[in-house]
Amino acid sequence: MAVPDGLDDGVVERLRDQVGANSLPREKGRPWWLRLAAELGHFFALMLWAAAVLAFIAGMAELGWAIVAVVVVNGLFAFFQEARAERASAKLRELLPANVQVRRSGRTTVVDAAELVPGDVVLLTAGDRVPADLDFLQASGLTLDESMLTGESVAVPREVGDAGAGGTFVAAGDAVGRVTATGERTRLAEIARLTTRAEPPASPLDLELRRIVTIIATVSVTVGAAFFLASLLIGNPLAGAFLFAIGVTVALVPEGLLPTVTLSLAMGAQRMSRRHALVRNLQAVETLGSTTFICTDKTGTLTQNRMSAVEVWTPAGTVAIEGTGYSPDASVDGTDAAREAAGRLARGARAASQGEIEEHDGEWRAVGDPMEAALAALDRRLGGAAARPVPLAGFAFDDERKRQSAVLRSGGGGPDGVSGLDGESGPDAESRPVRESAELWVKGAPETLLALCIGSGATGEAADDDAWRLSAHAATEQLAQRGLRVLAVASREMSDDEAAAAAGGGADAVVLERGLVLRGLIGLHDPPRPAVAGAIRQAREAGIRIAMVTGDHPVTAAAIAREIGLLGPGAGAPRVLEGASLPEDPQVLGALLDRDGVVISRVTPEQKLRVAHALQARGHCVAMTGDGVNDGPALEAADIGVAMGRSGTDVARNAADLVLLDDDFATIIVAVEQGRATYANIRRYLTYHLTDNVAELTPFVVWALSAGHFPLALGVLQILCLDIGTDLLPALALGGEKPSAGVLTRPPERRHLMDGSLMFRVFAVLGPLEVVFEMAAFAVVLWLGGWRPGGPVPVPAVIATASGAAFAAVVLGQLANAYACRSASRPAWRLSWAGNRMLLWAILVELALLAVFLFAGPVADVLGQAPPPLAGFIIAALAVPGVVVGDAVHKALRRRFGRGRTHLVLPHH
Repeated sequence: MAVPDGLDDGVVERLRDQVGANSLPREKGRPWWLRLAAELGHFFALMLWAAAVLAFIAGMAELGWAIVAVVVVNGLFAFFQEARAERASAKLRELLPANVQVRRSGRTTVVDAAELVPGDVVLLTAGDRVPADLDFLQASGLTLDESMLTGESVAVPREVGDAGAGGTFVAAGDAVGRVTATGERTRLAEIARLTTRAEPPASPLDLELRRIVTIIATVSVTVGAAFFLASLLIGNPLAGAFLFAIGVTVALVPEGLLPTVTLSLAMGAQRMSRRHALVRNLQAVETLGSTTFICTDKTGTLTQNRMSAVEVWTPAGTVAIEGTGYSPDASVDGTDAAREAAGRLARGARAASQGEIEEHDGEWRAVGDPMEAALAALDRRLGGAAARPVPLAGFAFDDERKRQSAVLRSGGGGPDGVSGLDGESGPDAESRPVRESAELWVKGAPETLLALCIGSGATGEAADDDAWRLSAHAATEQLAQRGLRVLAVASREMSDDEAAAAAGGGADAVVLERGLVLRGLIGLHDPPRPAVAGAIRQAREAGIRIAMVTGDHPVTAAAIAREIGLLGPGAGAPRVLEGASLPEDPQVLGALLDRDGVVISRVTPEQKLRVAHALQARGHCVAMTGDGVNDGPALEAADIGVAMGRSGTDVARNAADLVLLDDDFATIIVAVEQGRATYANIRRYLTYHLTDNVAELTPFVVWALSAGHFPLALGVLQILCLDIGTDLLPALALGGEKPSAGVLTRPPERRHLMDGSLMFRVFAVLGPLEVVFEMAAFAVVLWLGGWRPGGPVPVPAVIATASGAAFAAVVLGQLANAYACRSASRPAWRLSWAGNRMLLWAILVELALLAVFLFAGPVADVLGQAPPPLAGFIIAALAVPGVVVGDAVHKALRRRFGRGRTHLVLPHH
C-alpha cells in the first residue's frame, strides 16, 4: 500500500492556527509562596528561627533581627536560585530534538513534533515516540509500549485500523498513521490533567549532602549547648550564656551550603549544554565525575553516523562507488553486468527500508535512519528512480531476526522484471491487484542472512554449486577488515498465495524468509569522528576504562577500534568478543570485561544490561551509551545513562541522565571533566566555609577557657556579617570554578565530600592560620590600648578597635583562603587571577563590605567594632600572605609525603 501524500502546506498552516501547537499543557508546579516557605522552613532555618525568638525573649532585639535577616536573605537567595535553575532546565529541555517524519505534499520530511496538526500523515519506526493520537493506515510487525498509560510492561500489538495514543512508544515494527488529535485534545493530556508528578528518589549527592547537614547540625547544637552550660558554670549570667551559645551555634552553621551546591550543579549543567551535553538530572553532574568505565556504542558515537555505500559485491562482479555525503551524484566503477546486478540489489534493499534522502538548501541530508538513507542514495547513484519502490507488504527489523524484508510485485516493466523496483507509486499502485508472482527482498546481517540462502545469483536464480558460500564469506571478511559495515541482500520468488497472505497481514516473516538467493553484499563506510582518538587518550589518562559495545560485525568493530586507538594494532581474541559468547556467570563476565580496550560485537540489549551489572559488581561507576528502544533498561541500570540526541530514540533519551546533542563520544569526556570540576567545587566551598567556622568559633573557645578574663574577640552580629555578608559571594564564586588543567590526569575519586584530607586541611592548616592572625591582631590592639592579662576589662572603645582588627583579619584571611581553595595541589600564586572572574569581583565586593562594616559609623556601632589602629591593620593584612604561604607549604609537604590521600569509598547505588 502506498503512503498517502499527506496534507498540503497551506492546509497545515490553517489547521495550526486553529488548533495550536501539539504540546501538552504546562505542568503546574508548586505556588511560589510554598516554594519560598520551604526555603524559610528547612532544618537549618528552623534552628535559626528558634534562636531569633529566644533572642527577642531575652531582650536582645538587635541579635534577633540580625538572625531573622540571615534566615530571610539566605532563603530568598535559595528561592531565586531554584527559580533560576528551573528556568535553565526548561531552556535546556528545549534543546532536546522532538522530531517526526511526516508526509506533506507528497514528500517525506522531518518536522518538529509540536508542528503536527490533525490529518498529518506520520511515519514511525521502532523506538519512536507516538507524537499525537492517530489511526494506523499501515502497520508491519507493530507493537506499542503503552506502559506510561496503562502500567502494563508488555508491548501491545497494533494493526491497520487501530488507534495509537500520543506519548506511547513504538516497541517494534514500522507504521504509517494519520493524526486524529494533538496537544491538549490527546488522551495523554487527559491523563496528565488527572495525575501528579511523583518525587524522584534521592540521588547519591542528595544523600551525601544530607549526611553533611546532619553532621554539622548535630555538632552545632551539641557544641552550642555545651558552651552554654560551660558559660553558666564559670559564673556568666543567663543572658550572656545564651548569647554565647547562639554565637557558637551560628558560627558552625554553613547557611549557604545548599544554594551553593545547587548553583555549582546548575553552572556545571549549563557549561555542559554549551558543549553539547544536556543533563537531564542535576545530580548526574557530580556522578559523572566518578565514572570509571565507559561502555560506548560505535555507530554515531565513535563514528560520524554519515553512512555511505562505497562498494557492492555481487556474483556478477564488484562495483566501487565514490560520492559525497547523501548526494545522488557519484562516480561508479564496474562492469555493465556488475552495475546492473548492483542496481537490482540496491533497489531491493531500498524497498526493505524506511530511510530516504532529501535536498535542503542545496545540501542532501538523511531522513530517518542514516544507513537506510545511504541505501536510498546508493539506489539513486546506480540509476534508480527518485521515489522509493512501493512494497505490497513489509516485515520490520527486530533484534532476534536482525533483518528486514519487503514484498514487491514482479512481472513487466523493469530491467529485472520487478515493476515495484522501478518506483511504481501513487494512488493507482495500491489499487492494482496482486500479480501472479511477487518477490521477497531481504536485507540484514550477513551471518544471519547467509544461513537462510540456498545459493547466490545476480538475477535471482541460484547457482548450482556451494562455491558461492565461500566467495560470500570471503567478500564479507574482506569488506569488514576495511572497517566497512556489511549488509547482505537476498531475494526469492513468492507464490500467489504467499504474496496475498503477506499483503493481507497474515504471513509470518520467519516462515517466508527461507530458501533465499543471495544477491550481494553492500559495504558501508562510516568514518570515525576526528576527536575520538584524542578523547580516548584523555579518558585513559583520567583512569577511565573504555569498551566498545556494538551490534556490528566483530571484524568491522575491531577495524574501527584499531583506527581510533581503542585496540592495539595486533589485538585480537579475547579482547574482541561476541555477545553470544559472553559467560553467563556475572563474576566471570566481570573479570573478563574489567580491562581497557575491550570490543563486544553483535551484542543484544539484554547483553548490554548484563555487561552493566557485571562491571558495577566489580566496583565500577559505569557510563553506558545507547540509542535504541531496547537500550532503555541498560541506560537505566547504568550509573550514568548516555543517550544520543540526534540519532537516538525517545525511549533512550527518556531513560538517560545525559543526552549528547552532537552524538559525539568526545562530549562524554567533556562531561566527565565538568563532573569532576563540580565535585571539586563543592569541596572547595566546604573547605572555605569550614575554615571560616574555625576562625569564628575560636574567640568563644578562648573566652570560655579563660573564664571570661580574655575579652571576646568577635560578637554574634559580627559572625553573622561574616557568614551572610563578606563570605557569601566568594563561596558562590568558588562553586563556579572552571575545570582545572589536571582534572583529567588523575584517576576518578569516589569519596565523601567531608573526608579526612579536607578536615585536616581545614582544622590543622587553614583554620589555625586564620586564627593566629585573628587573635594576634585582637591581642596586640588590646595591648596597645593598655590592657594586660589578668588586668581589668578594657574600656569599650579599646575592645571595639581590637574587635575591628580581628574582624578585618578574618575577612582578609578568607580573601586569601578563597584563592588557596581554588586548587587542592597548586599554590595560589600559580593560579591565574583572571581564571575565575566571578571570584575576582566577589573579592572586590568583600573588600568594599569590609570598609563599610569598619568605617560606616552606624553600622560599625551596631556590630560593636571600630577601625583598628595601624598596627592592627598591619597584622590583619599579614593574614593574606600568611594563609597563602602556609597553604602552599602544606600542599608541598603533601606532594612530598603523600599525606591526605586516604579517602572513604562511597557506594555506587
